[in-house]
Amino acid sequence: MPVLTSALDAGAEGYLRNREAQLAAVTALNEQLDLARAGGGERYARRHRERGRLLVRERIELLLDRDAPFLELSALAAWGTEFTVGASMVTGVGVVSGVECVIIAHDPTVRGGAMNPYTLRKTLRALQIAKESRLPVLNLVESGGADLPTQSELFVPAGKIFHDLTELSALGIPTIALVFGNSTAGGAYVPGMCDYAVLVDQQAKVFLGGPPLVKMATGEESGDEELGGAAMHSRTSGLSDYFAVDELDCLSIGRQIVAQLNWRKLGPGATMPADPPRYDPEELLGIASADFRVPFDPREVLARVVDGSRFGEYKADYGTSLVTGWASVHGFGVGVLANARGVLFSEEAKKAAEFILLANQSDLPLVFLQNTTGYMVGKRYEQGGIIKDGAKMINAVTNSAVPHITVNLGASFGAGNYGMSGRAYDPRFMFAWANAKLAVMGAQQLAGVLSIVGRQAAAAAGRDFDAGADADRRRVIEEQIERESHAFFVTGRLYDDGVIDPRDTRTVLGFALSAAHSNRVEGRRGFGVFRM
Repeated sequence: MPVLTSALDAGAEGYLRNREAQLAAVTALNEQLDLARAGGGERYARRHRERGRLLVRERIELLLDRDAPFLELSALAAWGTEFTVGASMVTGVGVVSGVECVIIAHDPTVRGGAMNPYTLRKTLRALQIAKESRLPVLNLVESGGADLPTQSELFVPAGKIFHDLTELSALGIPTIALVFGNSTAGGAYVPGMCDYAVLVDQQAKVFLGGPPLVKMATGEESGDEELGGAAMHSRTSGLSDYFAVDELDCLSIGRQIVAQLNWRKLGPGATMPADPPRYDPEELLGIASADFRVPFDPREVLARVVDGSRFGEYKADYGTSLVTGWASVHGFGVGVLANARGVLFSEEAKKAAEFILLANQSDLPLVFLQNTTGYMVGKRYEQGGIIKDGAKMINAVTNSAVPHITVNLGASFGAGNYGMSGRAYDPRFMFAWANAKLAVMGAQQLAGVLSIVGRQAAAAAGRDFDAGADADRRRVIEEQIERESHAFFVTGRLYDDGVIDPRDTRTVLGFALSAAHSNRVEGRRGFGVFRM
């Protein structure tokens, strides 16, 4: 396979400007990640420790294999809302007893691990990933239940948690509950609906109604332990499968359960040489343009991400605003679609559709590297059939059956987001670089469109157009769109699975591809490659 050559000049003014902007974005990202890792803050962490309990990330670290990686998901969930960054929960994919598993862990230092609307979204997304990629699930439970002031946003959709847990079990995907503390009311069904339940002595409290509620409902007097303690559930009710004497014992039992699953991946695994790229990943910081309106060559990204910088380009001289071709990442063969000049024309759309069909015939996952302002508009392009050609590309993306992994490198606007396998098209994993933006269009373009509409409306009504008021509106709208297209805002609402440092792109893609290969990797059959 051909090896990419780089024309990057690390001393050029444009490169240095891009690097400075990207480093500032990465610094801001790390600050927000530190907030998420802090949970409820030092005061509540200290109180938790004084009770003899491990913090949520300590539990995860001890559960994982020694020195095993952990791909955290939705780390900035709830960013920019009234809730704590991270949404009182840690989710991700990690290796336990040699098996890649989805981990869903409550953070009891944040309002007792209570579930808010973003916690719910985060949980459901983790369960979706487990189902699609056939990954066992480990629930590390310690939660006070629903955040009651937001119950109207939780009660109805939260039933999907129980639905998904039982569905996973029916699909033969193991679910395990390690209960370290409260698992009350609706949360009591989590260990009840998992295949395996481990409860920690003197800590786990699993009951539909706690002592105060039981007293009010029935007049019965009862204590926590006799009502829902680990000993009772292990010896009387039978809810608990394993009795853990402490947290370390609980984590050890959890690892033992996973080891005894006899779990096997169904995908082919890594089959190609996994040698590192020939170019320094550090240089990824200066490739994406600080101004999304300035295009950059995605081959420079690929040269620092794919194995050995090898890339077999497909239709290199046709539809050149979209780069397509074959490569591998950490030994996993992939097809790549990467925006080169932002706009998608008819040629790019037809090229993409054909390439996606080829990848499906070869059972190869697809990696989408987004940096698009959307499909081209204008009389010439409308008459040329941009709508039907764009529809072909979106059709191919929709019906593609191989795993998709999407990374937003710069901008993802308009229907280009759809054609490049955005969130609505269910990629197995989706990430964004720290400087990325996502919206229906750029802030200036959107404000300008509304200004034109306002001017036309004034003319149609026969009234004067207030240019001063229009300028004020444009400024407000631009500020709003800039804010709402920011990577943190987008990931805070779980429109992707996390914001990443560009230098981690290869590692993240490798981990995601490995997880996807836990399930079968099979393309859609039943049609040939049709030329367009």
